[in-house]
Amino acid sequence: MSGSASKSGAISGRTAAIIMGVLLALYLGLVGWRAVQFILTGEPIAIAIGVALIVLPIIGAWALWRELDFGVRSQRLVERLSDEGGADLGLPVSESGRVDRAAATAEFERFKAAAESEPGSWRAWLRLGLVYDAAGDRRRARGAIRTAIELERRAS
Repeated sequence: MSGSASKSGAISGRTAAIIMGVLLALYLGLVGWRAVQFILTGEPIAIAIGVALIVLPIIGAWALWRELDFGVRSQRLVERLSDEGGADLGLPVSESGRVDRAAATAEFERFKAAAESEPGSWRAWLRLGLVYDAAGDRRRARGAIRTAIELERRAS
C-alpha cells in the first residue's frame, strides 16, 4: 500500500464520514420534529408513525456509529502495524498503490495459515484481513479485521 494513496484515501473517507454525520444530525432533527407533530395529534396511527420516525433513525445512527468506530479502530491498527514495519504484505502493487488482486488471491493461503498458526495475534489477523480486501472479499476482510480489533483490545 502506497503511503500517499492510503493517506488521501483516509482523508476522503474521513471527510465523507463527517458529511454523513452532519447529514444524519440534520435528518434526525427534522424527522424528530415531524415525529413530535405526529405524536401530538393523539391519533393511534399517527402516534405509531411518530414512534417509528423516532426509532428508525436511532437505529440508523447506531449503524453509522458502528461503521465509524470500525473505520477508526481498523485505521489505527493499520497505522500501528505500518509503524512496526509489518504492513508490507510482500505482494506486487500497481502504480495507484493497490495490491494486485490476482497476487493476493494466489498468496491468500499463506496469510490464512499464519493467522491459524497464531490465533491470538492481531497482527496476523489484520494482515489476513488486508489480503482478503485486496482479493476483493470485503465480507471476510471485515470479519478478519474485527477479529484483529478484538484481539488487540484484549491485549491492551
